[in-house]
Amino acid sequence: MEATLNAWLWRHEYWLPPGITWEDLQNSEGVQYPQPRDLFLSLPVALGFTAFRLFFERYVAVPLSKKLGVKEKSPLKPTPNHILEIFYTTCTKSPTESQICSLSQQCGLHTRQVERWFRRRRNQDRPSMTKKFCEASWRFLFYCVAFSGGLVILYDKPWFWDQREFWVGYPHQPLLPVLYWYYILELGFYWSLLLTMAFDVKRKDLREQIIHHFTTIFLISFSYCANYVRAGTLVMLLHDCADYILELAKMFNYTKWKRVCDVVFVFFALIFIFTRLFLFPSRVIYSTYYYSMEIFQPFFGYYFFNGLLMLLLILNVFWAYLILRMTYNFIFIGTIEKDVRSDAEESDDVVSVSEEEKQQERKKKGTACFQSMASNGLALNQRKSTIQFTNGQSNLS
Repeated sequence: MEATLNAWLWRHEYWLPPGITWEDLQNSEGVQYPQPRDLFLSLPVALGFTAFRLFFERYVAVPLSKKLGVKEKSPLKPTPNHILEIFYTTCTKSPTESQICSLSQQCGLHTRQVERWFRRRRNQDRPSMTKKFCEASWRFLFYCVAFSGGLVILYDKPWFWDQREFWVGYPHQPLLPVLYWYYILELGFYWSLLLTMAFDVKRKDLREQIIHHFTTIFLISFSYCANYVRAGTLVMLLHDCADYILELAKMFNYTKWKRVCDVVFVFFALIFIFTRLFLFPSRVIYSTYYYSMEIFQPFFGYYFFNGLLMLLLILNVFWAYLILRMTYNFIFIGTIEKDVRSDAEESDDVVSVSEEEKQQERKKKGTACFQSMASNGLALNQRKSTIQFTNGQSNLS
């Protein structure tokens, strides 16, 4: 059964251009071609990345965050409440108005008190600034090394400058060892992102991130198996180009270097738009969609590969919209909002201890002022009563 399924799934008519079979991609003496089984190495590489990340964050990123002055915000803890805690952990972290009214009746609290409890409870679950800095620094390290290494690898390759070279000599394009390791490391890194996603900072674009990671894994795997390595390497390089700049901007944001963060972010926006919305569709997709058809007839793998590339382009357009909106705010309003693409968590704004103390001081001052006014009014009334009583006695006498 398994052999039949594999034979049907991997039929060369589906994945390879007409006239080409898997036998054309078999290794021969002195010539290596991509083999699907090669990609299994990416799984232990993913585990290695995860282990190295834990080491890096603990012994490098955390001390670095302290030296750069990353400060924590201390959210106020909610008052212990068994009923609300059970509802928070089992039902939802953001109850509706009707649920809040029902909970307020069960707990004997005002609705505002229940809302405040959930807000503080959500804030308590938010990741610390140090955790965010560590995650950004790890991704900055990988993307920076991946882009630099990819640029060194591809700079002297003919398909880096002329994308028609994607298809020259295909499928007989031997696999260079350096390209093999480029693929394995990139694929292993994206597997590691999926492994740690449950523990990473939760973002508003979590759904888009998951789609992006799976799309990237499918693209890397399929392009390797079908020997579209030349196109695949250029796709990876273009998408690593801007990512490390974004992570650098985040690091400056967490250290409160606002001016540097704003400048780096604008530079990131320019690179992102140029590489992902101009070079990616005009160079890579144009070549895979049009140039390939100068040599081959359409087949299922052609539509599958270009469909994944188009899905990646749609995600790029979505993120570009968020980036341009933030850039617009910076240019015309004067400041960049928090990173709606990657760092806006699904919870209310954290109220720092100092701000809460100021609010409490205002309340105390207001209460003290009211009590002072009330006591002064009472004393004044007592003086008036005493004067009236004294005047009455003098009149009687």
